[in-house]
Amino acid sequence: MKGLTVTVLAVVCSVAMQAQQAVPNEIDLSGTWQFCLDPAATVMPTQPMTETVTLPGTTDTNRKGHANENKDETTHLTRLFSYKGRAWYRRTVDIPEGWANRCILLHLERTKPTVVYVDGEKVSGGSEISAEQVHELRSLTPGRHDIAIMVDNGSGVPRQVYASSHAYTEDTQTNWNGIIGRLYLEGIKGMPIRIANLQADAKTKSVAVTVSYDKNAVRKDTRLRLTVRPVDFEGPTVTRDYSPYKENKTDSYPTITLSLGDSARLWDEFSPNLYELTVEAVGGKKVTRRFGLVDFQARGQHFFVNGHQTFLRGKHDACVWPLTAHVPMDVESWRDYLYTCQAYGINHVRFHSWCPPEAAFAAADELGVYLQPELPFWGDFDEKDDTLMRFLESEWMAIVNAYAHHPSFRMFAIGNELWGSVSKMADFIGNCRFMAPDKLFTFGSNYYLGYQGVKPGMDYFTTCRVGGEGWGRYDTHTRGSFSFADAADGGLINHCRPNTVMNFRQGCERAFPEGADKEQAVPVISHETGQFQTYPDYDEIKKYSGVLYPYNLQTFRQRLQQAGMLSQTKAFRQASGLWSLELYKQDIEMDLRTPNMAGFQLLDLQDYPGQGSAYVGILDAFMQPKGLCTERQWRQWCAPVVPLLIADSLCVSNRDGLHAKILVANYSGESLSGKTLRWQLGHQGGTMVLPDGEGLLDVGMINADLAVYDKPTQLELLLAVNDTEYYGVPYHNTYDLWCYPSENRLDVQKQGIIITRQMTDEIGKKLSRGARVLLMPDSASIAANSVGPLFTTDYWNYRMFKTIAENNKKSVSPGTLGLLCNPQHPLFREFPTQMHTNWQWFPVIKHSRPLIVDRWPVGQPLVQVIDNIERNHKLALALEYCVGKGRLLIVMSDLELAATHIEGRQFYSSVLSYMHSSDFNPTTSLTMPELQALLSAKADEKVLQKLNNISPY
Repeated sequence: MKGLTVTVLAVVCSVAMQAQQAVPNEIDLSGTWQFCLDPAATVMPTQPMTETVTLPGTTDTNRKGHANENKDETTHLTRLFSYKGRAWYRRTVDIPEGWANRCILLHLERTKPTVVYVDGEKVSGGSEISAEQVHELRSLTPGRHDIAIMVDNGSGVPRQVYASSHAYTEDTQTNWNGIIGRLYLEGIKGMPIRIANLQADAKTKSVAVTVSYDKNAVRKDTRLRLTVRPVDFEGPTVTRDYSPYKENKTDSYPTITLSLGDSARLWDEFSPNLYELTVEAVGGKKVTRRFGLVDFQARGQHFFVNGHQTFLRGKHDACVWPLTAHVPMDVESWRDYLYTCQAYGINHVRFHSWCPPEAAFAAADELGVYLQPELPFWGDFDEKDDTLMRFLESEWMAIVNAYAHHPSFRMFAIGNELWGSVSKMADFIGNCRFMAPDKLFTFGSNYYLGYQGVKPGMDYFTTCRVGGEGWGRYDTHTRGSFSFADAADGGLINHCRPNTVMNFRQGCERAFPEGADKEQAVPVISHETGQFQTYPDYDEIKKYSGVLYPYNLQTFRQRLQQAGMLSQTKAFRQASGLWSLELYKQDIEMDLRTPNMAGFQLLDLQDYPGQGSAYVGILDAFMQPKGLCTERQWRQWCAPVVPLLIADSLCVSNRDGLHAKILVANYSGESLSGKTLRWQLGHQGGTMVLPDGEGLLDVGMINADLAVYDKPTQLELLLAVNDTEYYGVPYHNTYDLWCYPSENRLDVQKQGIIITRQMTDEIGKKLSRGARVLLMPDSASIAANSVGPLFTTDYWNYRMFKTIAENNKKSVSPGTLGLLCNPQHPLFREFPTQMHTNWQWFPVIKHSRPLIVDRWPVGQPLVQVIDNIERNHKLALALEYCVGKGRLLIVMSDLELAATHIEGRQFYSSVLSYMHSSDFNPTTSLTMPELQALLSAKADEKVLQKLNNISPY
């Protein structure tokens, strides 16, 4: 009987222990919550709430708030339901018996300023918007309790943040109200512990961990166990036990160092090796952190990762997630996003005026992507604004505490395009550096729009220019294109005859602190490179099945329909998009050709649906292809290794041939010594041996005899690095080149054709009797019925930068998006072209004034110029008519001036050849009075609402 009693007792004890062990340490709070809006701030936490919502979620995703009635918005996407102010979320929870006397924490992974109530009593408040809010509910008795959370997206942060941070702005993420990400209660068993700091050292291959804990709970037998093990690769596990009672004799928390051994693996973009640290209060709470061993430094004007020179191929991220209007909180979504970035050769992401969540850092850790988060601010860094300064300091500390252990978190900026107190910026960076000494810091991305130059305290400089240049000079620039308000003629690419020589060496040479030696120069990153508009695809509208609707796209489509050109939508998109692709290639390669440049941050791979609606990506807002290029094509010029052509012109004569230098930008972390570069141009080719080294390597010259091309020919030059592989193919690059006969036949070709600047009565009579007339109107005579010349596609958004240019008393951009033509038309028989602009069109376009033909009887101009989505003019560079018995070709370019370059001369020659041929037989007729009336008419002026940018400079 005694033995049976003992057995039964043992079973009872075992069941009790299992029950105790079965008590979870977390209670998931996702699901249905009671809800009410509180715009007047009068709701109390205990009053009835008759509505419900699902969390994680927002008022938008739950279709709460004010239903949209404005369908004319074009500045950004439209929230179907919007709300700004207080909102209440309440739920009853059951605290299990096993949580008696436990410390209970409420975790809200991402939200806006909050106040938390338990059973009607206020217990905590939180203001973090860039990191998790953790609210201590202290010890709750087992049983039912009401938790009410008041979330306020209308107050609680500085007023400037609402319109000047992508954590809040309506342009992209929107100012949502709600709670997203993980939402749970944690009941801490045993002694609470936290990893207060983690510093991984790649040089010593060790990790130093600062652990905080409840000192009042420390006993003689209290023990912390630290364990480090590799993630997804074989390697030793390192463990250390630590006794706070015996080993910590100070008032501070201990920093415990674990050596990982000489065989420990490093982390970088090519080998993202991760380790996992576990800290356990034996018998109590356990916390884990993943980290990597990475040595990311700025030395001179370059970045080095684990000793290897690195070039940052970056993109800007403005939190564009059109279905939810808020950032995703799961790792899988961020893996997909970053996989796409990597597939296009991107190794770096800059988060414009916001900080991504834990999931983004975790995904970047896995994939090897270097991240630069920013404080949620864009504007005046006013040291006298205590509210703003306290907020930014608090946000920085929250960001460090939450994410600093991630190896992908390598760089940090205290905002976007800041102005204000430079000394305060320096002080702020000093404090940041003290808290996170392994990060690199800059005052703000493109602070003072670059005009202030580099200041002491910056580790690197993200900028569009380094100091201020004289208007019309470009020697301070660090990117190839600007708005017309910011640089004469929109910058180098639009201004200079196309070549593959120009770079930003001069601008980068200025990047060293005032009064310092050049040895103290810092790396320069090109800020928001490439803001080339493409015409939107209105089929994209059907993708918007979430909380945002593209009334902007819908409005632009209606405008195009009213202009009578809706049928040309796809052609506009393809022609402008393929041309923008060439422009992106040029801008990126200018960076790569600059020996003292350290990287670029695109704006962007994807469209930006706000700030006037800026369709500037090769991907749409959903990070999906527009059909402009494949990932492989883009990686030709955006990869760890890029072969580069260095040529004064892409247009050459068959007599002169091609004589050009070849460089290779090698940022692969490996030597290319002994490998060969193969080049192929038509029937010719050769190989060159690559030198040792990293960075920009001089490979040598190629010399191609092109005498065999006695007719105008477009050629493709291939440069490929043998015995290399990147996504399954060798590193390679291609260039379009145009070879033209050296003979000048214009004088002969002009015979028999009347070439005029004005349609006089005498010429009109000859035309009506049967003459062939080439009309190239002088600029003054058609100024009111034409737009100016623009070689590149327009910058960002026409309406916004038209406003800025006018405010700054600068010339307004012509606003066009490139050419559209039919390459098979006989006009181009001696001028090879694609259906879009390419480099050989430069002199013709730069000496042009496209004609507004909104009211002209014309179907498809021979050469059409694509207008922007705001204005929607029908524009022509070349069009033809029968007038009486004669034939008229109108070319809106001064071909005499264009002919000073071989490519302009060749277009002129092709025009004249066409006019002599039987193919010159226009199908549309005009009378002379009709022609004169159309030429003298003033086009309707499109009145656009002003759209200001936040940056005042």
